[in-house]
Amino acid sequence: MKKSFLLLSFVLVFSCVWLVLTPLVSAAEPIVVGVPTSLGFLEGKESLKAVQMAVDEINAAGGVQVGSSKRPFKIESIDLRDAAAGVPVPEALLGLEKIILEKKPTALLVGPFRSEALLAGMDIIAKYKVPLLGTIAMSPGTEARIKKDPEKYKYIFRVSLNVIYWARLLGGTMGTLKNEFGFNKVYLMNQDIAWARGTAGFMAKKYFPKAGWEILGHDQYPTGSSDFSSGLMKAKGQGANVLFTCFDMPQSGVLVKQWKSIKVPALIAGFISPMAGQAAWKTFNGKIGGLMNAIFEIGNIPSAKYPPAKAFYDAYKKKYGKGIESGHGPAPSYESVYILKEAIERAGSLDADKIVAEVEKTDKKGVMGRIKFDKGHQVIYGTDPNKTAAACFFQWTEDGKRKIVYPGSLAEGNIVLPSWVKKAK
Repeated sequence: MKKSFLLLSFVLVFSCVWLVLTPLVSAAEPIVVGVPTSLGFLEGKESLKAVQMAVDEINAAGGVQVGSSKRPFKIESIDLRDAAAGVPVPEALLGLEKIILEKKPTALLVGPFRSEALLAGMDIIAKYKVPLLGTIAMSPGTEARIKKDPEKYKYIFRVSLNVIYWARLLGGTMGTLKNEFGFNKVYLMNQDIAWARGTAGFMAKKYFPKAGWEILGHDQYPTGSSDFSSGLMKAKGQGANVLFTCFDMPQSGVLVKQWKSIKVPALIAGFISPMAGQAAWKTFNGKIGGLMNAIFEIGNIPSAKYPPAKAFYDAYKKKYGKGIESGHGPAPSYESVYILKEAIERAGSLDADKIVAEVEKTDKKGVMGRIKFDKGHQVIYGTDPNKTAAACFFQWTEDGKRKIVYPGSLAEGNIVLPSWVKKAK
């Protein structure tokens, strides 16, 4: 009886100690990360989900080691609405300042959707000295300002693709189309927003003329446009081989439906946001076969040739019940949480300047390739994910599969022309 009493006492004491100690990690003051972006748009929604996934993984593993203590991450988000038609940049920036002042984040992730908002918001971020690991806005203007005044703007990083690397991806892909099919006549169609204007402008002025392409026309469309038939008819009438596209608005999916119904004998190659994910096949009734679309960061699409990208995509699909639909944002958003975690742990502090110094040293193998920053705080992109971060082009097959076709290091098959598009040679 005495032994039983002692045993029971031991169990009760041990249980009490366990109950006291177990919550220490979760009860520790959380590290707040802010996610200010356009949450009403696909890229913004899925980027927040990717951040949440990484935070859940890190917290489940015990949190972030800050000096001698373990602390969990906590997400605070706000919808900047900067991608929505008619929302002025100053209004979006109110949300950026609001989350900084009210939630006191250690760092910001994802960040403004539109480059116009990011460029205007750089002074706010510099004023409050909050590190930003941006994953959507693409203008290289941020790098230029960082290089010009590195002390003031050192808090701003971009983990995702920028317009310069995007143009290089396009150049490599267009070169492949010219070499394989003899294509050299292009018609440009883009949304009238900073990143798309910059991309189309660069290709029209710098790439296509020097690479021996004839530019047959160039149309720009306001955000919210949903009829592209006039431009498509002009492209058809002038004998375009390639329709070069740059759109991130939901309505741009109509362009592909009209391309197919009009039977424009030119291959679409560029970026049309609603075409990026697997659900597009069902959404557009299987009428998108042959389209070539970019994925700005691998991991947003699974890659058979780079296992970390597939592992991330599969984990996201398992957690949320469906795969990633956006071609830009989620993979670098997920990666940004781990970049921040490792920087904090190396710094042993939540001091912004110390975190920035450690983020600059990042060199890791991630879900979108090897991750390193250049002097302008832009992640370096290339064509080999073992050496740099990587983007890719895929083609929709006629049986509803997404097949990576560029670059060669990731290609899962060859480019196949739709039945109504013919080789030029």
